[in-house]
Amino acid sequence: MKFSLNQATTKYWPMEDLARGLLDAGVGAVGLWREDVTAYGLERTASLMRESGLVVSSLCRGGFFHRPDWLDDNRRAIDEAAALGTDTLVLVSGGLPDGSRDIDGARRHVGEAIGQLVDHALGSGVRLAIEPLHPMFCSDRCVVATLGQALALAAAYPASAVGVCVDTYHLWWDDTVWQQLRAHPDRIAAFQLADWITPLPAGVLTGRGLPGTGCVDLARFARAVTDAGYTGWTEVEVFNDEVWARPGAEVLADVIKGLPS
Repeated sequence: MKFSLNQATTKYWPMEDLARGLLDAGVGAVGLWREDVTAYGLERTASLMRESGLVVSSLCRGGFFHRPDWLDDNRRAIDEAAALGTDTLVLVSGGLPDGSRDIDGARRHVGEAIGQLVDHALGSGVRLAIEPLHPMFCSDRCVVATLGQALALAAAYPASAVGVCVDTYHLWWDDTVWQQLRAHPDRIAAFQLADWITPLPAGVLTGRGLPGTGCVDLARFARAVTDAGYTGWTEVEVFNDEVWARPGAEVLADVIKGLPS
């Protein structure tokens, strides 16, 4: 397993401390978030990654195609990914437009919007990774709720330009995932681990668990993507207020302990 820590897991770990902590722990890659990169500075972040030798496994996130400025923002996201040296931009599609109940139309728009980004992504050496989110997020965050929906959207475009992000937190409940991974191995662009804990915290968005703390068969997912031929990074991406309140190095140590073997 090529392990990468997604920056979101240690949300308040300052960028330089994050880089140093990863190197001290023998971790060679990190998944970055656009708002954190912007706060630290794009060129400054890119320089820190180069000087430290860290690989940027992915950049989160593009998408949110229901917003009026989606085209310019996603072009910027692609440019930022290229500047950081990563070949993967994770896309979270966005929810329903204000006042709309047309979820089918929203999904069609996502597919058409991605099509307008393909040439720019190919020219920049960046692959777009469509991430399906759990159905509870359809209204406001992501109308793409299943791996099948993400694969159907990606199918219209070259696999070198558009793939999918497999996130265990969002897909663990779906019994069609296994067959889909076998059938579309060339579309797996990113793989992320997080556990499902119960009862869910009041803030559902920040209710993910560190690997090994919940009910998801993470080892089965790891085997499935590996058997499908995926050789990329395995990111741990956890949103959890209690985890965020802990020291970054302590969280990283627990993440490593919980990785599936």
